[in-house]
Amino acid sequence: MKLNKENISRLLVGALFIISGLIKANDPLGFSYKLEEYFAADVLNWTLFQGTEVFLAAFISIGEIVLGAALIAGEKIKLSAWLLLIMMIFFTFLTGYTAIGNWFFEHPDRDFTHTMESLLGFAARDIHYFKDCGCFGDAIPFTPWDSFVKDLILFVFTLVIFKGKANIKPNTNVQDMWYYSIAIVLISAFAIGVTNWVFPIVFTAALFSGMVAIKKAKGFGSGWIMGVFAFVLTSLFPIYTLSYLPVKDFRPFAIGENLHHNMELQEGEEPPLYTVDYTMKSLTTGDESVVSAIDYMDLEVWKNKDLEIIATGDQYLFKEGVVPPIHDFVLETIDKEDLTYSVLSEELVFLWVGYDLSFSNEDAQKQVQEIAQSCKSSGVPVYLLSATDFVQSENFKQIHGLDIEVLTCDATTLKTVVRSNPGLVVLSKGIVVGKYPFKSVDSFNQVKNKLK
Repeated sequence: MKLNKENISRLLVGALFIISGLIKANDPLGFSYKLEEYFAADVLNWTLFQGTEVFLAAFISIGEIVLGAALIAGEKIKLSAWLLLIMMIFFTFLTGYTAIGNWFFEHPDRDFTHTMESLLGFAARDIHYFKDCGCFGDAIPFTPWDSFVKDLILFVFTLVIFKGKANIKPNTNVQDMWYYSIAIVLISAFAIGVTNWVFPIVFTAALFSGMVAIKKAKGFGSGWIMGVFAFVLTSLFPIYTLSYLPVKDFRPFAIGENLHHNMELQEGEEPPLYTVDYTMKSLTTGDESVVSAIDYMDLEVWKNKDLEIIATGDQYLFKEGVVPPIHDFVLETIDKEDLTYSVLSEELVFLWVGYDLSFSNEDAQKQVQEIAQSCKSSGVPVYLLSATDFVQSENFKQIHGLDIEVLTCDATTLKTVVRSNPGLVVLSKGIVVGKYPFKSVDSFNQVKNKLK
């Protein structure tokens, strides 16, 4: 086995593509939400792709896994190298856009920002803010710059593979044993050490075993047959997770998570500090100076009656800080009464979640009503959480005969709570004890029995 730069590169890139693809395939709906943000008219304006986000999310995740397997196997390397290059250009563009755009957004008053605004004709305050690009979903919360640097490093390995593609041949049987073993070790280290998730190891072992069996059969065009096998096997995973829920829940609303804890800063943590700059003018000399709002609060500055504020700049990040994993989970009634902590203090509470009722599954509303009635009969509080406004919510309830109180919440937060519309979440004193897609819920008693 010769571990030259091309083979080392395809092992590293292939293993990373498989684990990255599996993380995306585990939650394709979550990845589709990120694509939806990028395609919006006020971001990249790729409106041509709107409505295809779920399909693209599943297709990209499947493509990553199949391409990763092809690289490790050394099969169809010319095609694989070209597809890898195209995919890495796409990913590097997205992560670069996110990282650089976020810097401009958070530093609108820097000289460099003003210079780039003049050259490129944009306004930093109008940039759509992203916390991350969604490369590893909620499994690994990379900062935008982390993701960009990661893709730049991967791009170097990609260029090595692309330049040396003529030197890469399909693995021999002995090379299969070595390369697949090394890839499984790399994937295992990442899966266990970083995500604490065993499934990628089992899946990869099954994938490689099938590819070895096909190759040993020595059928005509075995490379293409291996590719078809990898595509079919991989497709089953996102089909399942789209139909039900992610196999592994990496979000702060996962079963067992304490929402009280996830909504609070922990000891020693401080929130991010934002400020604005004031342009100050001396009433005596007419001289102007720029002072941040934080410095302005210094007694010697704001008590100086000779100074007046003549302009206020845009808000920008003054000091990095920690944002709690859950920061927009606020449940309000039609009268704007905040019931968040009341709901989280209940011994047992059922929450039907439908972030947008206009897209909520029509056939599932009978289940919503039946469980709502059973909850009321058993004295268990039940609510419908939605970002839909109350007028539309009331119309929806009337159309579907729902007798359940609606509480509003941020749409993005509700998409994070459960990847099903509607989906059922059961809490006990703020701890998530059950999560179910509507397809898995038959009755109130069934849910109660599952909780036991």
